[in-house]
Amino acid sequence: MSEPQTFEIFLATVPGLEQVLCDEALECGFAGAVAVPGGVTFEGGWNDVWRANLCLRGATRVLARIGGFLAFHLAQLDKRCRKFPFGDLLRRDVPLRVQVTTKASKIYHAGAATQRVETALTDTHGLTLDPEATLVLKVRIDDNNVLFSIDTSGESLHKRGHKEAVGKAPMRETLASLMLRQAGYTGNEPVVDPMCGSGTFVIEAAEIAAGLLPGRSRSFAFEQLANFDAATFDKMKDVKPKTPPAQFYGSDRDAGAIRMAQANATRAGVDHLTHFANHAAGELTPPEGPKGLVLVNPPYGARIGNKKLLYPLYGTLGQTMLTRFKGWRVALVTSEPALAKATALPWKPQGPAIAHGGMKVWLWQTPPLR
Repeated sequence: MSEPQTFEIFLATVPGLEQVLCDEALECGFAGAVAVPGGVTFEGGWNDVWRANLCLRGATRVLARIGGFLAFHLAQLDKRCRKFPFGDLLRRDVPLRVQVTTKASKIYHAGAATQRVETALTDTHGLTLDPEATLVLKVRIDDNNVLFSIDTSGESLHKRGHKEAVGKAPMRETLASLMLRQAGYTGNEPVVDPMCGSGTFVIEAAEIAAGLLPGRSRSFAFEQLANFDAATFDKMKDVKPKTPPAQFYGSDRDAGAIRMAQANATRAGVDHLTHFANHAAGELTPPEGPKGLVLVNPPYGARIGNKKLLYPLYGTLGQTMLTRFKGWRVALVTSEPALAKATALPWKPQGPAIAHGGMKVWLWQTPPLR
């Protein structure tokens, strides 16, 4: 069976930000992208899979849905797995692991189904299995439909390959990029983070402005597939950075965090665009030049800090914004609406909840402050 020209591609993302990723995918030229629970789907080919992994800032991972069949019992699953053309994509010299989920199907035991799929892969297709393998074949059995997907990313796409140093509650790069987009950031204005931690918002904003590809420094699971074309992929990666019109600023009262942020910015190649300073949020002053976006992820009291002690911190932050940052937009991440309101900032209506670190958070936004 020849490889299909196009197939369904699924971009997994943070629940609550599916539409934001969909907007990014459409902007990047992935025509027909549609937001669905947990991610975005569109029809495409292998070049689209490679480009999605390399270029999309908000996707957590990219699944290639390579085909499937109906199966009503284990013997049928076994027989049809043996006939499925896994050899078109999976190499005998590259180990893989299998993950099976079942739902509303006559094959209800995921463990037994896993055993049948794995036996077919080794006995008939000559493939190698390893529970620690980077390459994952996902098998979903839903309403007796068996669907095979390859996780083409490998490590989660938030691992850009630059941020070695992190603080106590790090913001993932994928989430940071989606929040920047949700806050209206397009790469043409300065961004300030007064509680920057290891610098994720500032570095992500600088990378976006410079046109740097998020996946430029890492490897992907699809590079281990039989159809991978290294020359074509090298051409995709050959993108010259831009000189952005703005600069990017982070500060934190923790001197260790500032050292981490500076080191991370250097590894990402944006240290010439970023500026980090060691002081409290109340000492913040706006940089000279055009106005832009203040984006901050303060402690919520859930994992860091005592909630009651945080009200003065939020109040001081709000006062600093209102007195010194007229004309700037403010976006703030918190799990506690009461803390957001303690800033006394003129928030827009509360947006959708976003899953972050096992809790729900919201991105609160203001119009330009007056």
